[in-house]
Amino acid sequence: MIEYVIDAPRAPFLNVDGDSRQFPIRRVFCVGRNYSDHAREMGHDPDREPPFFFTKPADAVVSNPDVIAYPPLTEDLHHEVELVVAIGKDGVNISPEQALEHVWGYGVGIDLTRRDIQAQAKKMGRPWDWSKGFDESAPCSALQPVCRVGHPGNGTVWLKVNGEERQRGDLADQIWSVADVISYASRAVALKAGDLILTGTPAGVGALQVGDKVEAGIDGVGELTFSIGKTALGIEA
Repeated sequence: MIEYVIDAPRAPFLNVDGDSRQFPIRRVFCVGRNYSDHAREMGHDPDREPPFFFTKPADAVVSNPDVIAYPPLTEDLHHEVELVVAIGKDGVNISPEQALEHVWGYGVGIDLTRRDIQAQAKKMGRPWDWSKGFDESAPCSALQPVCRVGHPGNGTVWLKVNGEERQRGDLADQIWSVADVISYASRAVALKAGDLILTGTPAGVGALQVGDKVEAGIDGVGELTFSIGKTALGIEA
């Protein structure tokens, strides 16, 4: 039995819809600019270039939150609604034809981004980590197992703020499909059960303020609702 010099932190997890058990989270990979319209709004060429990835800490994931704290060090917090893919089977060099065999289930997630910090990092040629990997930066819905929802290849992806629609797209609009993303990622790292992949966002990303109510969903997968609260320091943005 392993003994630690400090108390071991609780393992991050996502709830599973209709199940008292949780899905343990190992790593979180995020795909950048996987919708042409979002690539354009961010000032990039939407041609089908190889996908690129960034990561979030596993404990940045928050399962079914009621309130997300407005993060410190930013005045431009953005929402990005995405399909969450939960990996349930290890694999390396997975072919696109076999990739979906490695998926345990799907959910709805939001990649919260400190856009001003990201813009500064890009300008200075620095990593994005501080703009993407902060506390509570990945609120997610409960997962739906594949046995219940199958593998959604299409379906409306949407997000509203205070009842006003901000984002609307379709899973069919992804430049790289879930199978392609899994296959590509598995050529660079050994994917393991417990890994999550956030697969990119459609156009319409925008700023959030303290007090905003966020509603998001993906047809056939699920929905997610939460509010933006004060920072963890108790300071309003």
